[in-house]
Amino acid sequence: MSESIPGAPDGPLNAPRQGGAGTIERERQEQLVEPGDHERFSHYAPKDKIMESMVTGNPLIALCGKVWVPSRDPEKFPICPKCKEIYETMPGGGNS
Repeated sequence: MSESIPGAPDGPLNAPRQGGAGTIERERQEQLVEPGDHERFSHYAPKDKIMESMVTGNPLIALCGKVWVPSRDPEKFPICPKCKEIYETMPGGGNS
């Protein structure tokens, strides 16, 4: 291994940097998904957030508090009782 002396005209340490690979550091996002009923029910959440979550893979929070990433057809599962109860108490919900 050769080193160059500071002030020397040539040498590996004094050579100009050209091209090469760089390192990109990315912040890792932890995705906390709760196990449980979210696999058995369809949950209520804002439609725009559901679509965004399906595209990005980022989890979202349902009305009942469940954290999940939507990935299946909600029509094939019953509605979460907690989500339904909360939705019906909201203005414009099921009782209007």
